[in-house]
Amino acid sequence: MEKKSVRDIDVAGKTILMRVDFNVPLDENGCITNDSRIQGAIPTITHLLENGVKVVLVSHLGRPKGKFVDSMSLKPVADRLGEILQKDVCFIPACIGEEVRSAVQKMSGGEVAMLENIRFYPEEEANDDSFAKELAALADIYVNDAFGTVHRAHASISGVTKYLPSVCGFLLEKEVNTLARALEQPEKPFIAIVGGSKVSDKIGVIKNLLGKVDYLLIGGGMANTFLAAKGYDMQKSLVEEAMLDWTRELLTQPGAEKILLPVDVVAAERFAVDSDKAVVSCDKVPADWMVLDIGPETVAVYGEKIAAAKTVIWNGPMGVFEMEPFAAGTRGVAQAVCDSDCLSIIGGGDSVAAITQMGLIDKVSHASTGGGASLKMLEGAALPGVVGLEEK
Repeated sequence: MEKKSVRDIDVAGKTILMRVDFNVPLDENGCITNDSRIQGAIPTITHLLENGVKVVLVSHLGRPKGKFVDSMSLKPVADRLGEILQKDVCFIPACIGEEVRSAVQKMSGGEVAMLENIRFYPEEEANDDSFAKELAALADIYVNDAFGTVHRAHASISGVTKYLPSVCGFLLEKEVNTLARALEQPEKPFIAIVGGSKVSDKIGVIKNLLGKVDYLLIGGGMANTFLAAKGYDMQKSLVEEAMLDWTRELLTQPGAEKILLPVDVVAAERFAVDSDKAVVSCDKVPADWMVLDIGPETVAVYGEKIAAAKTVIWNGPMGVFEMEPFAAGTRGVAQAVCDSDCLSIIGGGDSVAAITQMGLIDKVSHASTGGGASLKMLEGAALPGVVGLEEK
């Protein structure tokens, strides 16, 4: 990425407005159950603090829809950040206004403050210019280290870049550079694995990747639509009827030979853990049953392609991995990716959740922290939160 990062500018003694993605999961008691998103921003925060910077953090949490919601306050997140940094983090219960300006002015170099949930303000998601300008007035420099949000054209993501010198943090830099390198200069063979439930969610991804990859391996619920488009009776399986014509057309286009579809599947009588199930070929799905995973022969075929690959990008599980009887396809593909001598990039919340659940997260080259943002990059789309950053 030819964008400036915090290492490319003099930040000493400055006040930094830093966008982070601290949208962490909370339990019913308001306790953080996974702080990996906080941990991801620590290198950039530490770098800034070592340079005597005032660090003012901006994040969202949940979907409060422009209203103050006590259960979505960032106060517990500020407390956890303080524990990680082993220093006090000043929590400011607002994002704009005199109270905020005064609190930031009173800060000393090397201190950290966290503003309240930015989505408590409807102006955030509306990308209100006046709101963005008032946020920007708090600082000298803007740093975006929130890859999980850069596909949003929001005030704290793209709006503020019009009013401050703007650069990326280390996490954002790594995310964008890793994906960009794989997409623009992949070492061949280049394999993409695309799963998930709906073809309609991945149209842009499929179109963009088909011209770049050596093979495109299809799984998950979306494979049912592809199989139905080829004439197979998928019985009660999830099939996007509205996407059948598009899928048939795609399968007749140049390059369609790169698309690999399941040759066998795991079908079940019911969408339940205790359902009767069977491994069947794609043309023999039992009447009134549904397909919930790819089968072992498909895993073997996909595994051979993955084993020979030098670059693998994976977005979307191969089946209903949350239910153990239908997790074997995702597990088999995940193991093949981890065993392959390749650059392996996993994007999408469900894919990352799957390999985490399977204990394989440390065996891939890169697991993206932003499902929506990585999806947009795979589509070849511009990211609003990156576009506004300064060029090197």
